Amino acid sequence: FILALAAGISVLKRDSRSSENDSFGLLGIASAGAIISVLLVGIVSTNNIMEVAPDYSASESSAILGHFFGLMPMIARDVLLSLLPILLAFLLLQFSSFRLSKRMIRQITVGLLFTFVGMVVFLVGVNGGFMDVGREIGYGIASMGNKSILVLVGLILGLVTILAEPSVHVLTHQIEDVTSGAVKRRIVLFALSAGVSLAVALSMIRIAVPAVQLWHFLLPGYVISIVLSFLSPKLFVGIAFDAGGVASGPMTGTFVLAFAQGAASKIEGANVLVDAFGLISMVAMTPIIALQILGLIYKMKTRKRGVESSG
Repeated sequence: FILALAAGISVLKRDSRSSENDSFGLLGIASAGAIISVLLVGIVSTNNIMEVAPDYSASESSAILGHFFGLMPMIARDVLLSLLPILLAFLLLQFSSFRLSKRMIRQITVGLLFTFVGMVVFLVGVNGGFMDVGREIGYGIASMGNKSILVLVGLILGLVTILAEPSVHVLTHQIEDVTSGAVKRRIVLFALSAGVSLAVALSMIRIAVPAVQLWHFLLPGYVISIVLSFLSPKLFVGIAFDAGGVASGPMTGTFVLAFAQGAASKIEGANVLVDAFGLISMVAMTPIIALQILGLIYKMKTRKRGVESSG
């Protein structure tokens, strides 16, 4: 929704180059706001957070479907509350200024219904068992006692999980549309996959080696990101920060985070709260660097073509 909102507003600009540059970056700003808010809550909060050992014992139930159906009312309510502000804003604008046709209203209504049903089904699956699978796999691999295997599996998981992120495919298609095919979605997807796989692998190293802290990666990583933002084309800077937001989407936030929690609960010296959480911040950071490097490559190729054509 935020990606589409930014694209719609940028179309109002008459300059096509400025429109391309301003189509991306809003999601990155929104992600930064969430990070700052949670950090402020951590500063203000005076409650001591105690770590509770997770229970991975499977709950025995004769009615498997009953477990999932029991989750539906609560999740449906949460999804409805999430979509309600968007629906109310649309209705307000429809009666005040939009005046869309009945056909368009029907399409939007059907789209909202599909979104509601899809989100409910997805979240029921996630809370009903999908996260448990991630925890069990992480716990099982960590139980093998070979930390290099844990890092390797994390690398592979990061590589393939990003391909299943719905928002990643939305972003890559939008990049190809806005740039009229100048930036190929496959290249962007490859850069994203490489960045996320590196992030998950580094997070597994952080879990396996308790002496390694989160800021050891984040501080130099964001310094590199800021430096690259002055060197990379403006279009790629916006794309990169949006990519960091979409890469840390529902698949990463459920399966990969649960995998890290399972691994941290087994490795001696690791803290589930301190070491497992923070993986998403790594996943949000590495695509920013990867895509800005991709922007530098495009910039150098463009200059090379310009020199060849002038010669």
